[in-house]
Amino acid sequence: MIMAKQGKEVSTEQRGSLIPWRSGTEMARWERDMERMLGNFFSGRAHPLFDDRSWPGSDLGIAEPKVDLYEEQDQIVVKAEMPGMTKDDIQVSLSDHILTIKGEKKKEEEKSDKDYYRSERVYGAFMRSLPLPAEVNPEKIHAAFKNGVLEVRLPKTEEAKKKAINVKVQG
Repeated sequence: MIMAKQGKEVSTEQRGSLIPWRSGTEMARWERDMERMLGNFFSGRAHPLFDDRSWPGSDLGIAEPKVDLYEEQDQIVVKAEMPGMTKDDIQVSLSDHILTIKGEKKKEEEKSDKDYYRSERVYGAFMRSLPLPAEVNPEKIHAAFKNGVLEVRLPKTEEAKKKAINVKVQG
């Protein structure tokens, strides 16, 4: 429970609580939801049955690997964190200007003779779909997986490489 005291928030939760603390989780989830809704709306893919939050472990990040999406020279680059996985666990596809990364993080064999005090690692299927900011050449896409990071390089089409014309503003 959080109480306000002279303009400051004060936590009244007891120390040693078994409820996991997730800093910023609600705000991050809200941001992802807004990004997904707007992306789905503009791509025409909005449908509540395919909401990523319905996947097991989505609140812990396994359903949506953390990604960087940026432009570098004449290509779009996507980097996705996937620790503990191999390249054989991952599938990458492109359809209608949307890059989809799917896979499964397999659970290690458990030993029943262990008494766990904490178990936070999550296993299972995941999927992340990213609308691309520019047209890309599907014949020249390159993907590499190294040290738990997937890197996908998507060269832009000649049409997408054209730069915008700067217009002088007078006033």
